[in-house]
Amino acid sequence: MKKRQLGQSDLYVSEIGLGCMSLGTEENHAISIIDKALEQGINYFDTADLYDRGVNEELVGKAIKHRRHDLILATKVGNHWREDYSGWDWDPSKTYIKEAVKQSLKRLQTDYIDLYQLHGGTIEDQIDETIEAFEELKKEGVIRYYGISSIRPNVIKEYLTKSSIVSIMMQYSLLDRRPEEWFPLIKEHNVSVIARGPLAKGLLTDKPLDLKLQTNGYLSYSNDELKALLTELENVDSSHSMTELALQYCLYHDVIGAVIPGASKLQQVIENTSAVLSDPLTRQTYELLQKLTKKDTYNQHR
Repeated sequence: MKKRQLGQSDLYVSEIGLGCMSLGTEENHAISIIDKALEQGINYFDTADLYDRGVNEELVGKAIKHRRHDLILATKVGNHWREDYSGWDWDPSKTYIKEAVKQSLKRLQTDYIDLYQLHGGTIEDQIDETIEAFEELKKEGVIRYYGISSIRPNVIKEYLTKSSIVSIMMQYSLLDRRPEEWFPLIKEHNVSVIARGPLAKGLLTDKPLDLKLQTNGYLSYSNDELKALLTELENVDSSHSMTELALQYCLYHDVIGAVIPGASKLQQVIENTSAVLSDPLTRQTYELLQKLTKKDTYNQHR
């Protein structure tokens, strides 16, 4: 499995990571998926304190505790569960971050986090205070590096300018090309993009078309548009499956540090890793994929 450097850090992550949100809460099943990912050459695992009210971190911690130093562990912070679990509130304060990291470390059964990510963010946040919290955690050795998970251009620009983030997690796929608008700026700051949702909720997998289209569209695509587009994409390159096209499209950009599809089944892990190990796209195929798909933009004021 090829690896890529995250920003200017010394974190070298497998081109495909495992987004752990879809693991579920059954312990043996979740651990078997993580075992399979490691067996397939994945060394990068991404979770969050928010997922399943912390249970996801606990399961990841159990699965990796005897091989912690063989992998790169990422988690997230910023969403504070209410006491009655009726929902969560956004809290990027220094006080909360420094308390939340202790709880994540406990659940993950580790004494350090390789990549700690702010799980959201708004332009109204006290961004300097948030950055200070992450920088202090770095000095304390509790985290090695930090990043943000955000699709908000104004938030991204603030962190690129003010902080030492090494990564930005963004939803990115053939069906959601909005991040491409920001790739040049992100690359200019020597920061990497971690692509979540690269398979667009299963639309870009090799499942039969009728099973994939049990939706009400996707972003700015109507169901009719999706049906026509997905049919075209299936015929773009006979040497690549749909899953291969989708993941290799994301990896074509050198600003991408890793793609992190989720997996709820062992077979999905196998299919996804096989897709990343397939031949890279030719420039001709890449340009054709761009021609066929939309390039929407984000709201600049978000």
